[in-house]
Amino acid sequence: MGPATQVQFNGPIAWGTVAVSLALGVGLFFIMPLLIIESVAKYIESSFLSNVIEGLIRMAIFLGYLVSIGRIPEIRRVFAYHGAEHKTVNAYEAGLELTSEKVASCSTSHFRCGTAFLLSVMVISILIFALLGRPPLLLRITSRIVLIPVVAGIAYEYIKLTNRHRTNRLVRIIAAPNLALQKLTTREPDTAMLEVAITAFKRMREAEQPAVETVPLDAEMMPASG
Repeated sequence: MGPATQVQFNGPIAWGTVAVSLALGVGLFFIMPLLIIESVAKYIESSFLSNVIEGLIRMAIFLGYLVSIGRIPEIRRVFAYHGAEHKTVNAYEAGLELTSEKVASCSTSHFRCGTAFLLSVMVISILIFALLGRPPLLLRITSRIVLIPVVAGIAYEYIKLTNRHRTNRLVRIIAAPNLALQKLTTREPDTAMLEVAITAFKRMREAEQPAVETVPLDAEMMPASG
């Protein structure tokens, strides 16, 4: 057999994949809950309550999605690498030597995890959409799509804030759901996975080294894990 053909993930393939993924995500997590609540809207007099229930449906779909994909063996393996990534970043930020033994002792959860960001998006969207009333369906659909960047921006700032003050007891209590949810998207990695994560992290740091020498690195602005 000849050598395996390498597929370059760039150009139209990359942008097309991103576009389809975004469309599916918006449809599943933002439009579907709205259509579900619309089907029973006549039984709910309060627009505020209707929007809150819509948000709870969105949350249920999100959690159900994470639980469902977590049952797929290949995804469980990806989640184990996710855990290795978190452990490596936690070890680095704690000033530990980046060996598999030291890294293995660290937590699989992290304040800047993408899972935490997504949960924050879900919760913040409930708070914002609950105040929008119940205009015609098309306008509500448009509002959900248009406000996604606003919701995401607020969630991003919230994640930064909790990470900046993560030693504060009150902040840790507030952020506890974000940390707990990561148990659905991380698994305990094996030694080989830890070594992969450590090697990747070191390569990333080496690639950043020229910038690090001229501009002080703000740990908060390092690539978010997850």
